[in-house]
Amino acid sequence: MRIKHMLKKGIIYIWTVIVFGFCLISFLAYCSEHWMFKTWANLSADELIYTITSPLDGTNTDMIKDYFSYCGTPMILLFCLLAIAAVQYHVRGGGVKYYRFGICFLLVFSITALASAGYEVYSKLDLKDYTASQSTYSTFIDENYVAPDSVGIEFPEQKKNLIYIFLESMEMTYADKEDGGSFEKGCIPELTKLAKENEDFSGKSKQLNGAITLPGATWTMGGLFAQTSGIPLQVSIDVNSMDTQEHFFPGITTLGDILEEEGYSQSLLFGTDATFGGRRLFFTEHGKYDVIDYNYALESGMIPPGYKVWWGFEDHKLFEFAKERLTQMDEEGKPFNLTMLTVDTHFEDGAPCEYCRDDYGEQYADVMACSSRHVDEFVKWVQEQPFYKDTAIVICGDHLTMDSDFCKDVPRDYQRRVYTTYINAAAENKDDGERLYSTFDMFPTTLAALGAVVEGDRLGLGTNLFSGTPTLTEVYGAERERTEISKKSELMEQLADVDESSERYKARAHQLEVNADRKEKDKNNIIYADVHLGDYDENAGAVPVTINNFHNTEKGIQSVVIAVWTKEDQSDLIWYQMGMVEEGMYTVGIQLADWNYQKGNYMIDSYVIDGTGEATMLSRRKMEIN
Repeated sequence: MRIKHMLKKGIIYIWTVIVFGFCLISFLAYCSEHWMFKTWANLSADELIYTITSPLDGTNTDMIKDYFSYCGTPMILLFCLLAIAAVQYHVRGGGVKYYRFGICFLLVFSITALASAGYEVYSKLDLKDYTASQSTYSTFIDENYVAPDSVGIEFPEQKKNLIYIFLESMEMTYADKEDGGSFEKGCIPELTKLAKENEDFSGKSKQLNGAITLPGATWTMGGLFAQTSGIPLQVSIDVNSMDTQEHFFPGITTLGDILEEEGYSQSLLFGTDATFGGRRLFFTEHGKYDVIDYNYALESGMIPPGYKVWWGFEDHKLFEFAKERLTQMDEEGKPFNLTMLTVDTHFEDGAPCEYCRDDYGEQYADVMACSSRHVDEFVKWVQEQPFYKDTAIVICGDHLTMDSDFCKDVPRDYQRRVYTTYINAAAENKDDGERLYSTFDMFPTTLAALGAVVEGDRLGLGTNLFSGTPTLTEVYGAERERTEISKKSELMEQLADVDESSERYKARAHQLEVNADRKEKDKNNIIYADVHLGDYDENAGAVPVTINNFHNTEKGIQSVVIAVWTKEDQSDLIWYQMGMVEEGMYTVGIQLADWNYQKGNYMIDSYVIDGTGEATMLSRRKMEIN
């Protein structure tokens, strides 16, 4: 009987621990759900999934503290109440009736809390439509996507510099109603003036116009990705396993890739840890940007040891560092791209700095106003610099604000758009009507602002707004775009997870190696050029070779030669002197008769002899003759 009694007590103890644990977990889920939607008012399912599958490096510690403060305190109180109830029951020797009532009450409480949290998440994230879209494939992206490497992109001889300013959570909404905003008193007067005096594609309208954000572009990394690639950061989680962080869409060509290919010096400025959300990986893999972020600032002594405010350092420091970096880049004598992201205006209520004023009686509005002044002062500084005449400035919000209550009074029928303006663009707007466009359109439009001519005026899902060509949003409407982009796309899956053994991936990897090699040669003033092997011409019995686009030839060129052989010991090596057909272009035909038209692999080395008689190897190629 004693053993049976002990066994019964043991079962009761285990069951009590299970119920207490279930109660705590359910309550934590309920508190977490409330905290999540308090912190991210406009949270979307794709953003949530992307965030939880990305590395936590660089996450704002204040946000983590806020979570533990909001959820941890109630959890501790509940644990204490349960512990006190359990002790009281044991001391007073409560009967089976009270025990059953207590357990039933906790179960009902736990199930209600868990069900309530689940329902809120399901309804607010619209998981019904999201799960349906994730099980449905659409051909919208596949049919409308224009691969940058499939069209011609011609840059002018005098390349224009680029300053790209991503403004955290900045909307046209914050302007006053007279200028197209939704506030009686706008809190971004300087930005409003900049947009009105420059290009925001509002045409003849006196009201501001901005870009619509579509699925896959509604949070910071999604916004940066969309504006520089023309596509959404939205693919299935099993395909886009960002937790591995090996590659970031290796199958796409972005703004950074194109400018790198055109010889631009590129820098990225963040006041936070650039690792967060995959930003460092994306910008270094697509454009090899020099990253100046919070960690770099600490290591280089730009900020004092241990200094940290908000997510890193304030925007006023970011703009000062940007001025220093721009001065350095200008001195390099190459076209440059400086891209930066502000952060003071992030949720919740923003982070006021020493320059913020109490003009609006609300912290978030005051922080927005301070950001507006910082940007205006920075733009005026740039306009006073010698390099400004050859520089285009793009200013765009990364996404709509996630502050839970700042825009609560904005009418439902008001179209909220991110702040957008182009300053000193090389292109002129050919359409005097108000454009309807999304952040995808920033990609080709930015290239046009630099003076580049894009064949067909479309890249990714974006359209060059200067051209007058209709955007996809104008053709299909924003709602259809949202619906179709929310669905899965076979093309997006291919672009996100390219097979490393494929020829496309190898070609991209090879080009990155070539670009890195050329950057090093520029640094050391070593000659390099483009070497082209043509197809075998049966009629001529030869393979044409062309070498052009020489760089670092200050010492002049005496001659260009190639060496060809088939045997490992090079016993059948033959030298060819290349002839100059026009300035900077040399050609020759490799006569296969010199090797009795034998099949197999031919090795081809190319050399340039400069004006001092020094020879420099340009390339080594292998050619297979079948």
